[in-house]
Formats: sequence, structure tokens, C-alpha cells
Amino acid sequence: MGDKLTQLQESMDQLLTQFIAALYYNERHHDLQKFSPNDKIPDLKPDQPPEVETLDPEQFRAGQLELARDLITKEQQIEYLISTLPGLDNSERDQLQMIRELEEELSVAEQQRQEALKERDEVLKRLDGLVRLIRRH
Repeated sequence: MGDKLTQLQESMDQLLTQFIAALYYNERHHDLQKFSPNDKIPDLKPDQPPEVETLDPEQFRAGQLELARDLITKEQQIEYLISTLPGLDNSERDQLQMIRELEEELSVAEQQRQEALKERDEVLKRLDGLVRLIRRH
């Protein structure tokens, strides 16, 4: 599950980066228009770089369409990752039951581990006894 959460976080970060890129694109490449008669478009000084690099309308729309498709694709990837997370289709009772079952499995595994440790200690004692016996002879 950790890997899925990491993927989800990375995808969210990428989506936010794409949002920022889309906003920057729109801000940087729109055409200069006045919204009211009182609006003024400032004149640029000869040594001042333009704040807006206006694209022709078709190119601007094509860029917006590509950015929108990228955002939709990333959002769908995120939706898929969310749908694969455990627990979304299980009620709280089902999840608690699964936790109990896992705890029981863990308890059984711990008992088996303890038995294996005891057996290992017994085998080591016998082996040590055999080594001492061989050294005497």
C-alpha cells in the first residue's frame, strides 16, 4: 500500500505542476484585450521585455486543448490509483474483521517463531555437546 500512496502523492504533485503550467501558459500567451473602456494596456519601453507573448488564436487554443487533455489524463490516473487503495469497498466492520484475522495470523506466526527458536537452541546444545565429546577423544 505504501507504494500506491507514494504513487498517488507523486501524481498529485504532477497534477499541481500541470495546473501551474496551464495557468502560466494562459497568462503568458493570451491576447491583450480590454474588459472595460477604462482599462489601459501599458506601452512597453524599448528595453523592456514583453509580459505577454501573444499567440495567434488557433495556436493558443491548440495549446490550451493539449494542456486540458494532459490535466484530464492525470486526473484519471489519480482516480485509478484511488480506486486501487484497500478499504474503499469495505465497511468499517469488514475492515475490523480483517484486522482481527491478521492479528490471529500474526499470533500463530509468532508462536511458530518461538517454537523454532526453542528448537534451534536445543539443536545448538546437542551440537555443542557433540563437539565437546569429539574434542575429548
